[in-house]
Amino acid sequence: MRRNADRVRATPGALPVPVSAPTPRHRPRATTLHPGAWWLWSLSLGTAATRTTNPLLLTLLITTSAYVVATHRPNTPTARSYTAFLKLALAVLLIRLAFAVVLGSPIPGTHVIATLPEVPLPGWAQGIRIGGRVTAEGLLFALYDGLKLATLLICVGAANALANPSRLLKSLPGALYEMGVAVVVALTFAPNLIADVQRLRAARRLRGRPDKGVRGLLQVALPVLEGALERSVALAAAMDARGYGRTADVPAPVRRTTAALTLGGLLGVCAGTYGLLTAEGGTYGLPVLLAGLAAALAGLHLGGRRSPRTRYRPDRWDVRAWLVTGSGVAVAVLLTLASVRDPEALHPGVVPLVAPTLPLWPAAAVLLGLLPTFIAPKEPS
Repeated sequence: MRRNADRVRATPGALPVPVSAPTPRHRPRATTLHPGAWWLWSLSLGTAATRTTNPLLLTLLITTSAYVVATHRPNTPTARSYTAFLKLALAVLLIRLAFAVVLGSPIPGTHVIATLPEVPLPGWAQGIRIGGRVTAEGLLFALYDGLKLATLLICVGAANALANPSRLLKSLPGALYEMGVAVVVALTFAPNLIADVQRLRAARRLRGRPDKGVRGLLQVALPVLEGALERSVALAAAMDARGYGRTADVPAPVRRTTAALTLGGLLGVCAGTYGLLTAEGGTYGLPVLLAGLAAALAGLHLGGRRSPRTRYRPDRWDVRAWLVTGSGVAVAVLLTLASVRDPEALHPGVVPLVAPTLPLWPAAAVLLGLLPTFIAPKEPS
């Protein structure tokens, strides 16, 4: 009996031709998550970071965002910029501690770590000092404050790593398209700059040239700036070829209605927000805020008629996008409630010195931010 691998198709007067194996079907490409969902999730985690100074909760927020980024970021220059945000957050933390050491801290303390030489200042500089006592309470307060800002930067870096800014631009309404292009160009400048620096340093290492130190930095800076200028010129030419900035002819009544709705809606949002923040405006704050939002959205919808655009394969906002966004919003809302009900746990004191404790249900709320790990599709490389 002949084996399947030895079967041939015999044709009279012709050489035997092997029977080709059936071509495997290509698997359908996994749908990607809407980039707006990643941004809302990351900004919600950043909002939660602003509600606490507990270093344990802040570390848990950093770990949550870093784990999601490690499992779902694509292999793009924008995603590789997450390391730069980590370094920036570390630099911010160290600078905050250095300020506390050199300029002192407003927090009174009794545990003196060191005493630096104090520089005498004139009388008009009262309240400011350079040098002097360095206390453990002041350093701990600076550490908590700097860690909160560092966590916020890391959450923004997670959004920049997970969401493609170009895809996010497609989802903006037409009235905000020009502003969105400016934001996208600003967001993609730093990742492309970092990618250029890494590429040029690797090329210099292959050629046996120094790539570290001041000399290496100066020799890499000029090619990087030239590359940035070339990209800017290419971007300007591409935008001009695609008719960027050209508007359609819209009747004058529609333009006036759009301006009135947008301006009135923004004023309503400001008045409603002020009403919600004050005790006297608690009755009218929410209705005015909702009316202002509705008017502003209507103005944006009408304003989109001046910027007619077509979208190629627009991203869909599906159930997974709602779940990812909801997980981040749940973390922000629950930590906000915890900061109101139990402020001592989320804001540990430094006078007197006490060790921070991990509150259980706020920590469990932070873990809800890991939900995208299980439901969000991985971005194709």
